[in-house]
Amino acid sequence: MTDSAELAEWEFIGRRGGDRARLVPGEVVFAVPAVKALAEEATRALRFDFFDDRAVLKMLRQRHDDELAMFDAGVKVGVPLAIVGFGAVVYWGGVAQYWESGTARYGYLAATAVVVLVLISLFFRSVVRHWGDPVRQNLRARARKYRELAHVARRGGADIPAHYPHYGPYPFAANFHPDVADSEFDEDEGRT
Repeated sequence: MTDSAELAEWEFIGRRGGDRARLVPGEVVFAVPAVKALAEEATRALRFDFFDDRAVLKMLRQRHDDELAMFDAGVKVGVPLAIVGFGAVVYWGGVAQYWESGTARYGYLAATAVVVLVLISLFFRSVVRHWGDPVRQNLRARARKYRELAHVARRGGADIPAHYPHYGPYPFAANFHPDVADSEFDEDEGRT
């Protein structure tokens, strides 16, 4: 998780470039009457108190940790997959295709296919674990709703920076699962 000692009291790390952002106080966001009504509805639907600044800050920090965990998982499997795939293609193009024995060529292709398929299966397992985790999806759903509330407030005249809170709209993997209990994330396991 994010080391809270590194961040000022009301800071969180936004998605774009790891820049620190300051939480816009709830009284600014909810000063627009339409936003307040939307937040009351979202509080009931998503079982999260959008009016509690400390809870929102904690949610945004956890969302950053979730983003980091997804990136790390992609790098741990994606980089080896790219290196092995590139190396296999280069070796095939430069050496293996010129082997005289068809058996040796087919053996190379079979071994390469097995290694690439294992790496691809590990990649998809990682994707499913991170994107399919219902606790993480609940967190993303709440972050998405908070982002929507902030954008409605900015359009309503509230003094909110552009792109606040600096996370995307999450078009997928942000479904709310009301039957799942909330828990905090553990960097290694995904959650505690």
